[in-house]
Amino acid sequence: LTLHPVIEGGDIIVSLAERVLGRVVAQDVIAPASQEVLIEKGTLLDEAWCERLDTMGVDEIVVRSAITCSSSHGVCSSCYGRDLARGHQVNIGEAVGVIAAQSIGEPGTQLTMRTFHIGGAASRASAVDSVQVKHGGRVRLNNMKFVERADGKLVVVSRSSALAVADEHGREREYYKLPYGAELSIKDGDAVEAGQVVAKWDPHTHPIIAEVEGKAQYADMVEGVTMHRSVDEMTGLSSIEVIESASRPQAGRDSRPMILLTDANGEPVCVTGSNTPVQYLLPGKAIVSIDNDAQIGVGEIVARIPVEASANKDITGGLPRVADLFEARKPKEPAILAEISGVVSFGKETKGKRRLVITPDDGSDAYEALIHKWRQIAVFEGETVEKGEVISDGPSNPHDILRLLGVAELAKYITAEIQEVYRLQGVGINDKHIEVIVRQMLRKVEITDAGDSDFIPGDQVELVKVLQQNAMLEKAEKFPAKYQRVLLGITKASLATESFISAASFQETTRVLTEAAVTGKRDYLRGLKENVVVGRLIPAGTGLAHHQERRRKRDGSERVLHPSAFDVEQELGAQLTALDSDDDDL
Repeated sequence: LTLHPVIEGGDIIVSLAERVLGRVVAQDVIAPASQEVLIEKGTLLDEAWCERLDTMGVDEIVVRSAITCSSSHGVCSSCYGRDLARGHQVNIGEAVGVIAAQSIGEPGTQLTMRTFHIGGAASRASAVDSVQVKHGGRVRLNNMKFVERADGKLVVVSRSSALAVADEHGREREYYKLPYGAELSIKDGDAVEAGQVVAKWDPHTHPIIAEVEGKAQYADMVEGVTMHRSVDEMTGLSSIEVIESASRPQAGRDSRPMILLTDANGEPVCVTGSNTPVQYLLPGKAIVSIDNDAQIGVGEIVARIPVEASANKDITGGLPRVADLFEARKPKEPAILAEISGVVSFGKETKGKRRLVITPDDGSDAYEALIHKWRQIAVFEGETVEKGEVISDGPSNPHDILRLLGVAELAKYITAEIQEVYRLQGVGINDKHIEVIVRQMLRKVEITDAGDSDFIPGDQVELVKVLQQNAMLEKAEKFPAKYQRVLLGITKASLATESFISAASFQETTRVLTEAAVTGKRDYLRGLKENVVVGRLIPAGTGLAHHQERRRKRDGSERVLHPSAFDVEQELGAQLTALDSDDDDL
């Protein structure tokens, strides 16, 4: 996992040194300026290293994590790192799962006493409309597409762009997300002073920005049918507002008002790097401030879509929020994410829904989705989106994050969200504990294509089992099974464990035991609970390695003492064959 410092607005809330203390480095850490290796792969970062990190100017470090650990039972000591109680690398046999659960549960007792709902007047604070830098430094523009306007200002035309301010060591001190259409007064690498305003935008409208220049041509814009003009009495300026399709007369129901761009010869202008003509589709309520045949420059605003004041988002805080995250519950109206990368267009609308189509550039099948009309869509026709980008705002669905963005992004999301709840209460929890629990939530995979394996498509199987069987199939040059990761809530994950004794001692005892009996399950007594239930020594603590070694030796000697009938037959067969061949030689 890649760790960064936690920065909110202009303040570092958790420094990188605090986050990586006691972790093992997974890739060499290289100095950004000189390209020399500062910290070698496999180093356990202690206090001395972390003090030096501040002067090194490193922004991110890739560390080993319990989530990505590939050991089949438990976690290896390198992926866990330092034992937080003793200050050295964790011993074999330490019950890290129990420690993780207790570390998260103990401060939880403080959360329940506090209020559950943060929101109301405070969350309706004034809309942010600019970025003002708090410290001097150099600006970095991350992940940003922009166009340069005639007056030299840059206009952002991507949705996931961010602006960071780095100090003299090259470390990021501030980090701000920028919306589509923000105007920047600086360029990448410029020096800024504390208090300088570097970006501005209008928080009340979504602009549609022209990325190429040309002459505006109205299409399907008929006064009184698809749009109406209004003159502002105060300023005397006229503007055009597009009528929503439901309120249009019958003649204009199927028309799609848009603005096309043409060049000096009247030919349509194409999107840079392709031969699709530029079209700006105007949704209902869009306000157009340019006239027909007007010349539009790069970075100018074609139209504005008013942002409806979003209803008061009630933020659930405290314990219910933590429970929602660990139970992996789907939120009521989750954010809609782009399923594939490609160009957005809108198809034929149904009564209450819009049809969103994403066409990939490589010519593969397009993706279609129907979205309720009351949902505000943040993208518009002709725009290119990346897989996993937000199309319509809302609370994130962890299952979507896992499916579209992968395990690392999911781990980052859950860790950040849970830490935020505890941080508001002034409680510090090490990320490791959350990762240990997320690892258990991600144990299962769903088989999508069985290949030559014994699995059935749609089955939920332990990841370790699938990987073991795939390795055997690849050795035999057969087709391995294909699968996708599944996120289970902790209750479901506990019931779906390999051990039926452990599951039965948790919930739904009769169901678990009847299923185990019907399917003839075996319990190998690998975990703590099942050993407690049957009254054996638990497989944890300082004696674990010693007992494992004894068992290995015992198994080895037993194998020699008790050959099975099959082994005896094999051995006899081999000896007879040898005798036959000797006779032939004679």
